[in-house]
Amino acid sequence: MPVFAFLPAGVPLGGLVGLAGALADPVAVAIVVALVIGKPLGVMAATWLMARFTHADLDEDLAWIDVLGLSILAGIGFTVSLLIGELAFGIGSERDSQIKIAVLTGSLAAALLASVILRLRNNAYRRMEETETAFVKGERND
Repeated sequence: MPVFAFLPAGVPLGGLVGLAGALADPVAVAIVVALVIGKPLGVMAATWLMARFTHADLDEDLAWIDVLGLSILAGIGFTVSLLIGELAFGIGSERDSQIKIAVLTGSLAAALLASVILRLRNNAYRRMEETETAFVKGERND
């Protein structure tokens, strides 16, 4: 859906050269880093603080690497990121297109990274379930 809304907005990419140029801007780099590293760091820190200083606990079947995967998934953010970019630099400004490209790139990178981590964790949970099922049925490989 975001790409569906993004492309008709008239953001000129200018091919690979234009995309590379847009992502060479320091503000664009900061946006990508904020979405891929900053948001997950904030979510992880808030979750750890809640688990550490309140009576909240992670579910016993959940590991911190799972929380990391979900916190990276939080880096997918279009609405607020685009709004902040528009408020900071103005609609139609010189950096307007660069900000939109950076938000799309950061969100895409966060989605891909989260997908890798969560897929690996899903495979690990699947193997644990299969091992547990085999153990219960008495099909152990000793």
